[in-house]
Amino acid sequence: MPKFNRIHLVVLDSVGIGAAPDANNFVNAGVPDGASDTLGHISKSVGLNVPNMAKLGLGNIPRETPLKTVPAESNPTGYATKLEEVSLGKDTMTGHWEIMGLNITEPFDTFWNGFPEEILTKIEEFSGRKVIREANKPYSGTAVIDDFGPRQMETGELIIYTSADPVLQIAAHEDIIPLDELYRICEYARSITLERPALLGRIIARPYVGEPGNFTRTANRRDLAVSPFAPTVLDKLNEAGIDTYAVGKINDIFNGAGINHDMGHNKSNSHGIDTLLKTMGLPEFEKGFSFTNLVDFDALYGHRRDPHGYRDCLHEFDERLPEIMAAMREDDLLLITADHGNDPTYAGTDHTREYIPLLAYSPSFKGNGLIPVGHFADISATIAENFGVEKAMIGESFLDKLV
Repeated sequence: MPKFNRIHLVVLDSVGIGAAPDANNFVNAGVPDGASDTLGHISKSVGLNVPNMAKLGLGNIPRETPLKTVPAESNPTGYATKLEEVSLGKDTMTGHWEIMGLNITEPFDTFWNGFPEEILTKIEEFSGRKVIREANKPYSGTAVIDDFGPRQMETGELIIYTSADPVLQIAAHEDIIPLDELYRICEYARSITLERPALLGRIIARPYVGEPGNFTRTANRRDLAVSPFAPTVLDKLNEAGIDTYAVGKINDIFNGAGINHDMGHNKSNSHGIDTLLKTMGLPEFEKGFSFTNLVDFDALYGHRRDPHGYRDCLHEFDERLPEIMAAMREDDLLLITADHGNDPTYAGTDHTREYIPLLAYSPSFKGNGLIPVGHFADISATIAENFGVEKAMIGESFLDKLV
């Protein structure tokens, strides 16, 4: 019998808790990441009021300087720690794959100067559409359609751009380039970016609608990922016949590997929490694992360097945390973590190499306190031990610490 019949893992995308020991080996707009601190700098610069996460122990996590506006709890209701990344990367896929037990020793390719001409030419030849060269660089997804959407409506050219992640994104107005055509082009782009010198984690279709000055991205986004290079704990669970539920972009990140219930994309963090609550309430979900990604922290506020918006987004999650906890059964375990940092007060617009927080809660807990500082993959090793399956490549379980 598992210690917990159901485990719910929620990733607050990019909510780091301070520079990792090797952060200076990672650069952000020419500035080493060694002084980055997503939660710390938000708390210090604009204030942070997250009483529900604080009650679980967020303010108790060891740091060189305490979180300025998140007090430590003398008697927290959960367990807390911070985890270090061992993989060579600070992107979404690397973080999530390591959380599920993989060690990524060769990072994906990123293109800060835009994609090489060879890739753009191949896409033009396949699609019969020209590519707007001026958009071919790291770009905000909303800014790029504001800047080039009118031109696309006139010419039918493709808007191809990238970001701090190892991704190629194609934005297309749904009235100009139909969804089926956009998806075909993205599938072709996926086929030519599977090996170096252009090994990309994801190809993302970014459809939008509207008129110049009033464009809106739609929910018809599609991510085409590569599959993990080795079995993750998701695969181990699936092979053992244990239910695995994916909420948000989790299914895309793992290219469906090991996931037997995809609950769909999130329209927003709030929608993602609604979907998680729906998943937790499914009568058939008696035993298994749910895996949720809430991306608004990263996509809407981290990359756009908006500490006020980031803070408000954290407040919104914290306000809804009691709903998640109320939906838990006595033998459920909730784990709240992140996948990397994205300090909105830092240089550039890239992710930052940081520790990630870990908060653990179950209605069955009799104890509380700190778990020793560990590594991302310890999460998956804990899940594996709980359900009696083998762990993946790396990770050490902390299941015995949860009492």
